[in-house]
Amino acid sequence: MQKAPFSGDIEGQLVFLGTGTSHGVPMIGCGCPTCVSANRKNHRTRCAVALGLPGGNLLIDTPPELRIQLLREGIGVAHAVLYTHGHADHLFGLDDVRIFPRYLGHAVPIYCEHGVEARIRRSFSYAFDPEVEQFPAGGVPKLEFHRVGTEPFDLLGARVQPIRLIHGPCRVLGYRFGNLAYCTDVKHVPAESLERLRGLDVLILDCLRHEPHATHLSLDEALDLVRVLRPGRTLLTHLSHRLEHESTRAELPPGVDLAYDGLRIALGRPSA
Repeated sequence: MQKAPFSGDIEGQLVFLGTGTSHGVPMIGCGCPTCVSANRKNHRTRCAVALGLPGGNLLIDTPPELRIQLLREGIGVAHAVLYTHGHADHLFGLDDVRIFPRYLGHAVPIYCEHGVEARIRRSFSYAFDPEVEQFPAGGVPKLEFHRVGTEPFDLLGARVQPIRLIHGPCRVLGYRFGNLAYCTDVKHVPAESLERLRGLDVLILDCLRHEPHATHLSLDEALDLVRVLRPGRTLLTHLSHRLEHESTRAELPPGVDLAYDGLRIALGRPSA
C-alpha cells in the first residue's frame, strides 16, 4: 500500500465538489449572463460531495469532472463511494477512482442499489474483464460492490440513513448523516421519506431553476419543501445556469442559500 502524498484533511467536513446540473455551468454554446459571469460561484461542475467521516473520506457520486474536483480541493484519496443513482452526470467519472486502490491496498468499496451496479457493469465493462486481473493497481477501476436499500447501515464510522426520492420516472436515493441530509435529483419526496427528513440541522436540496421541470424541483417547489421540513439551514444544489448566484440569493428567505463548488460546511454529528 502506498500512502497518498496529498490525501487532504476534510475530517468533520462536507465539501461540495460540484453543484451544477447535468450540462454544467457555463453551458456549452451559451452566452447568458450566468454562463459568462466572472463570479466563480457561477462556475458549477456536475454534482457530487465529499464527506470526511471518522473512518475516512466518502464520495457521494462520481461526476465527469471528478479528477478536477478532487485536485481543486486537495483530496488525494477516497475510502468509499456511495451513489444516489446511475445517471451519466453522477456516474461517468468513475474511472478516476482507479488510482485509489494503490493507496488503499484493496479495491474501492462501492455502495449502491442493484440498478446502479448494473449500469456500472455495462458502462465500465472493461473493469470486469477477467484479463484485467493482470493489470497493476491504477490500470483499471478495481471495485467491490455493497448493496444499498432503504435501511440504515454503517459506513466509515458513520450511520447512514438512505432516503427514497422520486426523480421523474426514476427512484433514487438521498442520504442522511446524523442531522444533515443530501437530497439531489428529486422531484417528489414520498410521505415516509418526509418523516426521515425531519429535525435536520442542514438540508442539501435539489433546485434546478425557477420554472417547473419534469424531474427536478423548481425554486418554488424547493422552498415549499423547506417550509414543510423546517431544517435549521438549507443549501440548494444541482443548479442550472438560469439561477445566477447573487440575484437568486437575493430572492431566498432566511436560512436558505445556494451552494457553490468548493463550499465546505461542518458535518456536525454524522454518527447520530
